[in-house]
Order: sequence, then C-alpha cells, then structure tokens
Amino acid sequence: MTAVTSLPLAPGALPLLGHAVPLVRRPLDFVSSLPTHGGLVRIRMGTRSVVMVCDPALTRQVLLNDSIFDKGGPLFERGREVAGNGLLSCPHDMHRRQRRLCQPAFHADRFPGYNVAFADLAEDLAKSWQDRQVVDVTEALARLTAVVAVETMFARTLPAQVASQILDDFIVLSEGIFRRAVSPGVLNRLPLPANRRYRRALDRLKSTVFDIITARRAATTDHGDLLSSLANAVDPDSKGGRYSLSDEELVNQVIIFLYAGSDTTAAAVSWSLHLLAQRTDLDILLYEEARKALCDTPLVLVDPTALEMTNRVLLESLRMYPPAWLTTRTVTSDTELGGVVLPTGTTVGYSPYLIHRLPELYKEADTFEPDRWLSPPADRSAYIPFGAGARKCIGDRFGMAQAALILTAIISRWRLIPAHTRPVRAAAKVTLMPKGLHMRVLARERPY
Repeated sequence: MTAVTSLPLAPGALPLLGHAVPLVRRPLDFVSSLPTHGGLVRIRMGTRSVVMVCDPALTRQVLLNDSIFDKGGPLFERGREVAGNGLLSCPHDMHRRQRRLCQPAFHADRFPGYNVAFADLAEDLAKSWQDRQVVDVTEALARLTAVVAVETMFARTLPAQVASQILDDFIVLSEGIFRRAVSPGVLNRLPLPANRRYRRALDRLKSTVFDIITARRAATTDHGDLLSSLANAVDPDSKGGRYSLSDEELVNQVIIFLYAGSDTTAAAVSWSLHLLAQRTDLDILLYEEARKALCDTPLVLVDPTALEMTNRVLLESLRMYPPAWLTTRTVTSDTELGGVVLPTGTTVGYSPYLIHRLPELYKEADTFEPDRWLSPPADRSAYIPFGAGARKCIGDRFGMAQAALILTAIISRWRLIPAHTRPVRAAAKVTLMPKGLHMRVLARERPY
C-alpha cells in the first residue's frame, strides 16, 4: 500500500494559494493535465491538500460508496454556508430521509405544471430578441433559468420586487462559492468588498426565503409548485419523529433547488448553442425537429422526452461540458483507493469533465458528436454529469425537460452565430459556464 504523501503533487502550486491560479484562470486545461501524473494525484485548494481521482473505475468507486466518500471538502463547505445541510450538501447520515421527503416534488405527475413555466418563459425570451441582435447568451440564459427556478418553486406567488431580489442575491452567491472554495480561508474572512457583498446577499436570501415559508405554512394552500410539495411531504419511515421537513430544512432545500434548477440548466443550453454554431448541419436537423414538434402543438404541450435530436445534443453537451465539472468528498474512515491508503479526513476530488474527455472511454472525445448517443454504450458508468449512486441528482429529469424546451423555443426561431472571433472560455465557478459567449441571432427565414 502507498501513503497519500507519496502521491505526486501537480505542478504549479504556490505558497498559501495552492493551485488557485490555474483553477481560476485555466480550469479545464489544469484538470485535463492531471491524468499524466497517474490515476491519483494531489492538488492544493488554498492550503488544503486534495487527492484528485483521474481514473474512471476509481471515480465510480468514490461515487457509489457515499458512506465512506461522504459529501465534504472545500466546495461543499462553501456550499453549506449558503444552503446548510440540504439534500445536495448534507452528510450521508442525513441524506436518505431528505431524499425520501424531496422525491415527491419530482414525481412525473407534477411535470405538466412545471412545463408551463419552462415553456412560457422560454418563449418570452426567444420572442424578445430582434433579428441580427447580439446577445450575451450565458447571461440571458442564467437570468431565464433563475426566473424559471423561482416560478416553479413559488408558482408566481411572489411580488416582482421580492422575486428580483432573490435572483440578484443568488447570482452574487453562485459567483462567490467557487472563489471562496479555492482561496485560503483567511482571505474569505477579510472585510473585502466581495466578501461583504457575499455575506449581505446570503443573509438577505435566507431571511427572505424564511419569511416566504412562514407565510406559506400559515396559508396551507397547495399551489402545485416545488415549495408546496416540499412543505407537505411526509415520510413515515423517518427516525426520531422527524416525519416532515422543518422550517430550517425547508429553507435549505429551497436554496439548493433554486441553484440546481438554474445554473446547471443555463450552462447546458449555453454550451449547446455554442457547439451548434460550429455545426451548421446539426443546427439544421435540430431546427427541423423543433419545427415539426411545433407544427400543430404549442410548446407547453410538447413532450420534452420526444425531442430525440434535442436530447442527444444535450447529452453530448453535458458530456463535453458537465456543469458540475469539479467536486470534492471527505473520507469518513480509513480506506483504500487504487492501492493508496486514505486516512479519515482526507479530501478527495474528481472531475466529470476530466472523465468525459478520456480517449479510452469516448472515441474522438474532444469532438461534438450527438449521434454517438443513437446507440448509447451498454455501460454508461463513466457518463456522470448528474453524478451516480444514491447521491445522483434528484432533478436530472427536471433539468433535461427544462433544457429541451428552452433549446426548442430558441432554435425554432433563431439561428445563432458567433458575434466575434475571440475564443469562448470556461468561467471558473461551481458550475462550468461559457464566458464571453456573445452570439448574433438570425431569424430563421434567413438562408443558410
């Protein structure tokens, strides 16, 4: 057996900062370079050592054994600042109960109601653009999906000012979590403008959501939204008499689902539009599918799962640019991984982006090829945009449905082309977002 300290340290670490510079400035290049050092390699997030897993089989071992490789490490510690021990970030011993309580919110019979918000707001955005207009696609979709997340959570019951404040606060938090995770703790405690802005947004968001929940509890009306489902959920198998979510737990779930329902979907659709702009042939096929689907049916009644080409595009975009591109776990008891002894408390990291680009797993891994999903591999264990095992994303179907309808609303009206020749880069955030994705929208009656 090998000790953790004998694992190679990735080059480029700086005193105090660790690998913060490459993680922020060139995150994808940095994680892609790690397999050259072996199946396991050490990096530093600030002053903390992280064992990065670069082998697909070892990554799956981490994902499936969530009691030993528990949610933890710098990314989840920063996430808990925002959402406490909600479903996404809670430790193993709290997860099963929360999963059972949250599952009804994602039951198939609630999707028609959610699809109304998906379709209406997506069409509002697509109709608002003008021919030859230059659009900051990432910003537009981030705002759209945040509004969708708020409306599916609260069923359009919030005053416009309150909804707008929630959106603004959430954007501040989502931009700050990754920066705080890779920075030394001492920098996060300094009274810097970014830290003060982060703290103000966090305090205000929690207070606002708590007030909404208090009012909703008093009203006892089921609005058919996510919040009603979460507030009314009962789990008779819960231990200790905790059969429903407490107000604090409900605040945490609301904040987590606002994040999970917005940034990840915005990223998936943004990267899809970026990739389609480089493949006119695929753009035409997607347009034909959208036109056929909308021939006699309004978007709100379109079955997202029936959009076969659209879903293949999304699957491939999620392979190439998985939103949760880097995450961490904490070892809860001494264990062995790939012949290396990992003591209790070791921080382990893995990157779906890294795994999805391994040439031994995917032929021409750096090529955008949606047709590879016409015959999906029998073993999709190395396709992990939503994670795997008991901690797999509870809202994967919710996100895919939303993304498919948004993409259809846009593609049915517009062809998008790059507005400039500058390369599109990935922004270093918790979610892998394209930075500088400015595109010109061309009305579909224009010839190719």
